[in-house]
Amino acid sequence: MLAVLFVAAGGALGALCRYLAGMFAAAVFGPSFPVGTLLVNVVGCFVIGGVYASQPSGLLSEFILQGFCGALTTFSTFSLDSFRLFQQGYGGKGVANVLLNMVFGLGAAAFALTAFRVS
Repeated sequence: MLAVLFVAAGGALGALCRYLAGMFAAAVFGPSFPVGTLLVNVVGCFVIGGVYASQPSGLLSEFILQGFCGALTTFSTFSLDSFRLFQQGYGGKGVANVLLNMVFGLGAAAFALTAFRVS
């Protein structure tokens, strides 16, 4: 039962960070490109890669990996953002969104997995 509480607490923190990052990005960059989603996806990939590489166990792992990263990042929002860009006739932005999320997300995870690997 304690693990459920840790996942929920991590999820609440991740969701709040995601919301604030989206608001910040929209205020700074405007609404024409989903910078907030890109930002949280890249940061989340970095965090999940680094935490996984450091091999945490128990409740810390549940809090960060399942809770925080699970709520911070979202494939569904990324998919909807991309679809809407295509639907609105912004094919170039749609392709850019897909490529940037994939390249930077995988890159962030790979970098963190290497940087935080426990020998």
